[in-house]
Amino acid sequence: MNALTLVFVALCVFALAYRFYGMFIAKRVLEIDPDRPTPAHRLKDGIDYHPTNKYMLFGHHFAAIAGAGPLIGPVLAAQFGYLPGALWIIIGAVVAGAVHDLVILFASIRHDGKSISVIAGSEIGKEAGSVASFAILFILVLLLAGLSLAVVNAMMKSPWSAYIVTCTVPIALIMGVWMHTIRPGDVLGGSVIGVVLLALVILTGPFVAAHPVISKWFYLSKEQCAIFISVYGFAASALPVWLLLVPRDYLSAYLKLGTITALAVGICIVHPYLEMPPLTRFISGGGPLVAPPGSVFPFLFITIACGALSGFHAIIATGTTPKMINNENDIIFVGYGAMLFEGFVAIMALIAACVLVPSDYFAINASAEAYKTLGMSPVNLPQLAEAVHENIQARPGGAVSLAVGMAYIFSSVSFMKGLMAYWYHFAIMFEAVFILTAVDAGTRVGRYLLQETIGRAIPKFTEKRWIPGIIITSALFTLFWGYLVYTGSITMLWPLLGMSNQLLAACSLIIGTTMLINMGKSKYSWITAVPGIFMVPVTMTAGYYLVKVNYALGNYLLVVIPATVMTLLAVIFILAFRKWFALWQKQPPAMEELTPTV
Repeated sequence: MNALTLVFVALCVFALAYRFYGMFIAKRVLEIDPDRPTPAHRLKDGIDYHPTNKYMLFGHHFAAIAGAGPLIGPVLAAQFGYLPGALWIIIGAVVAGAVHDLVILFASIRHDGKSISVIAGSEIGKEAGSVASFAILFILVLLLAGLSLAVVNAMMKSPWSAYIVTCTVPIALIMGVWMHTIRPGDVLGGSVIGVVLLALVILTGPFVAAHPVISKWFYLSKEQCAIFISVYGFAASALPVWLLLVPRDYLSAYLKLGTITALAVGICIVHPYLEMPPLTRFISGGGPLVAPPGSVFPFLFITIACGALSGFHAIIATGTTPKMINNENDIIFVGYGAMLFEGFVAIMALIAACVLVPSDYFAINASAEAYKTLGMSPVNLPQLAEAVHENIQARPGGAVSLAVGMAYIFSSVSFMKGLMAYWYHFAIMFEAVFILTAVDAGTRVGRYLLQETIGRAIPKFTEKRWIPGIIITSALFTLFWGYLVYTGSITMLWPLLGMSNQLLAACSLIIGTTMLINMGKSKYSWITAVPGIFMVPVTMTAGYYLVKVNYALGNYLLVVIPATVMTLLAVIFILAFRKWFALWQKQPPAMEELTPTV
């Protein structure tokens, strides 16, 4: 199959979905009101609540939600063949992921920008809110640890990547000061400054990496990368949102959108064929890349952890983004639109993996021991390794094979032949920048959740302007996930991350369904109920396999974690279903506005 066909199909489906399905939900179901003041205006404090230009907010939101999932997940899921992943990404992004993001963002805005746990308490009951607080904190720690480990794998021992990622921080600070203090509201001027400086950093990257002295400053070990990411996460959480978080994510969005667009153009020029078959023998189990080696059901749906549906998006959509929405009309552009673009990113990642010869793809992604059991022999691997100037065999995790695939497509363009090594290192850097923007927003949201949780016992922590509370909760939450990054591995955490992430997505869709019923929109509740209920058995089955396999291996910590997450969210499901039944026993309620939770 020609990769261009898949790109064309995805773009057409996503465009039609935005124009018709997304608009239908926003206008007919949610009845967004452009004249209603948003929390960004009513609660403006210059720290978290801050009205933001919709394009800049789109950049922040997209950068925050698009972490490792749409890059790494589709690459690993390619072991089943290109067809299962492509179908789930295209269909799932339209009817599940984008719907999830749109509805949950709307719910948070109507609840004063509060978290998903507060929304659960308001819509389902106080018990659900309390359980959700602990469950989401637990899941968020795991998600951020897994995302951060993906960044560590991309940055460590790669001076070029570490140099560019590090430089994006002072560039963002300059942009923030310019747009907020020097020239308030000057988004264009700030964008020009950021893009020019980022371009200079990218162009000087190869020279820094080749310099014998300077490169040593950016040649970081795993532990050093873990410390750097933790310190950055703390700063992004504690500093005012306009100073570091938003400008850096906005800046990263240029790199993300530009690179993905360039990759799509490269596919249009090169017309590469998908060497991976539509289905492989691993659809029924035994694949070497998904742990445990399970079948396409349920592991396809948790391996592609963000490209089609993601619970992490609910954390962002009820965290930083709703506190910055300038007008309710921006909800569909930011919520539904950003998720569709993330689906397109996932399609690009799937294509980059599938243009490799299958035996080379497995040689890169599988461990040496696992590859021996497949009965395969590398075809183009020696030439690829020589072209990128790296040892790429037995480099599991998806990041290396994605970089090789992207570099292969870029270097196949006639005027860029011979530049595969450059594009390979550029792609590694791109992955690190791509993922890190989910870490900073996730840490800030974790701080919000921790403030809410501690605030139930110590009300002072709920005060938005109390600086000691901000610093203490930022430090505590960063320490939680930073410790796992410092001591863990991506192989250990990725399956757990995927299961927890999708289970949270199912939970958020169930909460969204309850909100629709409470609004008197029962006839439209299928919009969120169908994907939500579908994901419950999918994630519970995956969790059962994780518990079973890890118990047999004696990994008891990895038994306790998924079992605890499943139990907590099962309680929320039961409480929500009871609430549905109780509401449906009554007459359909009249349409009424939600009362914001103070």
